Amino acid sequence: MSLDVVDLRSFYASPLGHVARRFIGRAMLRFWPDCARQRVLGLGFSTPYLSVLGMEAERSIAFMPAAQGVVNWPSPGLSASALVEPTLLPLPTASIDRAVLVHALEETESPDDLLEEVSRVLNPGGRMILVVPNRRGLWARMDGTPFGQGRPFSRRQLTSLLRGAEFSPEHWAEVLYVPPLQRQLLMQSAGLWEQIGTHLSMPFAGVHVIDATKQFYRRAPLRATRRSFAFRPVLLPQPAPTPRLAEPPPSPPTG
Repeated sequence: MSLDVVDLRSFYASPLGHVARRFIGRAMLRFWPDCARQRVLGLGFSTPYLSVLGMEAERSIAFMPAAQGVVNWPSPGLSASALVEPTLLPLPTASIDRAVLVHALEETESPDDLLEEVSRVLNPGGRMILVVPNRRGLWARMDGTPFGQGRPFSRRQLTSLLRGAEFSPEHWAEVLYVPPLQRQLLMQSAGLWEQIGTHLSMPFAGVHVIDATKQFYRRAPLRATRRSFAFRPVLLPQPAPTPRLAEPPPSPPTG
C-alpha cells in the first residue's frame, strides 16, 4: 500500500515528525552545507527537507509520485510541486545539479529504474541524497510512521543499487536511534538517544542517509566472448586409378 500525502503531512506535523526532520536534516546539512546556485530536485515527499537545503538554491522543485498525491509547495508564492511518474521524470537529460530522495526508493516497484532515471536528469558529477529505512532498524519494524511502510534496505543492498545506477557513495550516516513512539519522555530525550547510538556505532538506526555522486562515465560491461568453431570436413585427395588407353587394333596383312 502506497503512502498517502495526507498521512505524510500529518506525520511531519507531529512531535515525532519534528524529531525525524531535525536529525535527518542535520545529516543532510553536514553533506551539503551550501546549495547556492544549484538546481535542486526533490523526489518523493521531500518538501520538509527542501525547505532546509534549498534556501539558497537557484531553483528547487518537488516531484511527488502519482500514487502518493501532491500538495502545494511552498506555501507562499508560486507552486514548485508537481505530480509525476517517478521513473519517467518530465525533465531534460543532465538538467539538475542535486537530487533529494525521501519516501521514494522504498515505495517504488523498481528501485533500479528509479535510480537510473535520477541519474539521467543529473549532471555528470551531480550529487544525490538518499533517505531510506534501515532494514535492521526499529523504525522499519513498526508501521506507525512512514518509515515503517514499503521496503527497507540494508547497507549492502543500497551499495549494490547505487553502483548499478552509476552512483558512487561518498558519505554515509545512520540516524533516528530513538524508538518511533509518540511519548513525551522519548521526544525530550531524543538527542541523548542520537548521541549514544552515533557514539557506539550501533547498527539499529531508523534510516540510512547517503550522499552519492553520479559518475562522469558509464562503464562498459565486460562480457566473455564465446568463440564458435565451425567443424568442416576436410577433403583429402584420394588416389584413383588412371584409365589405360586402349591399344589400336592390329592392321590387316597385306598381300
